[in-house]
Amino acid sequence: MDRFHLVSVFVAVVDTGGFAGAARKLNLSPPAVTRAVNELETYLGLKLLTRTTRLVRVTDAGARYAQDCRRILAELMEADESVNGMHAAPRGRLTVTAPVLFGSLYVTPVLTEYLTRYPLVSASCMFLDRVVNILDEGVDVAVRIGELPDSSMQAVRVGQVRRVICASPSYLNLHGTPRTPDDLQRHAIVSASSVTPNPEWRLVEKGLLRTIRLSARLTTTTNDSAIRAAVGGFGLTRLLSYQVADQLRDGRLKTVLSECEPEVLPVHVVHREGRHASQRVRAFLDLAIERLRNDATLN
Repeated sequence: MDRFHLVSVFVAVVDTGGFAGAARKLNLSPPAVTRAVNELETYLGLKLLTRTTRLVRVTDAGARYAQDCRRILAELMEADESVNGMHAAPRGRLTVTAPVLFGSLYVTPVLTEYLTRYPLVSASCMFLDRVVNILDEGVDVAVRIGELPDSSMQAVRVGQVRRVICASPSYLNLHGTPRTPDDLQRHAIVSASSVTPNPEWRLVEKGLLRTIRLSARLTTTTNDSAIRAAVGGFGLTRLLSYQVADQLRDGRLKTVLSECEPEVLPVHVVHREGRHASQRVRAFLDLAIERLRNDATLN
């Protein structure tokens, strides 16, 4: 029994939604596909699929098995690339994830440079303001901001960012500049949060970390809109330094209470392949690490 063949056929059935689709994808006859799935189910001693005259449904056990098998098949393909293609041009599909604004500002330029350099590679971007599960969602490389939990992932530190409070010069001229954390209570606050309408900002005062509870005049779910409101002179907002780097550089925003900022947040490039990384992933890691480490706004 060729387990690799049986597993490949089963995954193709799940991915295409039926035996006929898998047969076309693998260039096999429908009876051969049926025999392979039956043989795999017999070997495992459980049902992976339920069949009717019209539909093929995946059982709970089958769905979990298919997920694990996809990962194993991908790792086998990447192992082949690593061994056989050490000096070949990268090829295949690369999936990258990062926070939305970081992905737009920093990852996209690196990725387009990478794709221009390696025309046999295509890429998918998952720019989301949530932590994407690298294994479950088939991601090759992730950018993480903040301290990392212990895991089996490989992580390379490429920079750091600050949590900054900022406002436009026109707002500060009109309403004054806060000198202490308590002064924030007298200002209009723009909160970039989809969770808490009234933010709690952790700041350092006289060497001690304290939490300042504020009432936001404006709460928004996107960083872009918070930046626009602050630049427009509406109030104070708190964002990560990379998110407002351009506005701070050209003077549209100014930071306040810089001496009260908590510790910086590290920026890591994370991947799961270690020293056996495929040529496709390794080439992107090399370029991304170099470009991000050389970016002044992340240092």
